[in-house]
Amino acid sequence: MNSRQIQLVISDIDGTILNDHHLVDDQLKDILPVLHQKAIPFILASARSPKGMIPITEELNITDNPIICYNGALVLKKQKSGHYTSLFSHELDREEVRLIVDIIKSEFPEVAINLYSGSEWYVAKNDKWTKIEADITKEHPIVKNIQQLLLNVALPIHKLLLIGESEEIKQLLEYCTNLRLPNSSFYLSKDNYLEITHRDVSKDKALVELSKYYDVPLENTMAIGDNFNDIPMLSLAGLGIVMDNAPEEVKKSTNLKTTDNNNNGVSKAIRKFIIDT
Repeated sequence: MNSRQIQLVISDIDGTILNDHHLVDDQLKDILPVLHQKAIPFILASARSPKGMIPITEELNITDNPIICYNGALVLKKQKSGHYTSLFSHELDREEVRLIVDIIKSEFPEVAINLYSGSEWYVAKNDKWTKIEADITKEHPIVKNIQQLLLNVALPIHKLLLIGESEEIKQLLEYCTNLRLPNSSFYLSKDNYLEITHRDVSKDKALVELSKYYDVPLENTMAIGDNFNDIPMLSLAGLGIVMDNAPEEVKKSTNLKTTDNNNNGVSKAIRKFIIDT
């Protein structure tokens, strides 16, 4: 495929545009204005919440572009008023969430429950896991009784993040998988991070939604990522670029590779496949 045909770029955040010190690829600020001149949107896709993504869009001056939050459970677009509105929203089944929370409370009491609704992050208590996540995302959670919070039927639930010791999270994943819940999807984003979203949520489905939104054929899209949840997106995009810091199995999902996240992998990929062609 001729790289000059790329009309839409979607990139992961952690381990992709952020280095190991959680700093943004320092060449992107020079690269992205070139994409803007070519009318090529650069869109961030992440498991993060809106509050964990918006500061990065502000740093990169791409606030006019949509953001894919919670791996596609919520896609937001900033309006001229400054407010963000939902382009696409895929919410968890409330009864399934209630069941999962009850099981954790009774069988896995040491696991931290993080519930994400729109831009808000709710936790049952502030513990070591909450602090680690807050340090990474620069967000501050709202402490609430999660079971009582679920009684609010008007509250959309976009994601559950369950954090604990690796072995306990592995056991919890097996337990949840055996429940065979029809509307929930479970995956590990880290050895000790179990994420739950609606079964229709994934980055590749968000790519499809935004390609339709921009009226861009999938073969004219480029996706960049580094982790297992990026594989479907990398496989579906016209150009799927994998970071050199990705696990070997992720690297096998595409034959196009860039340098690692500590060596400007994203900006180098954009130069190679879009700007310098």
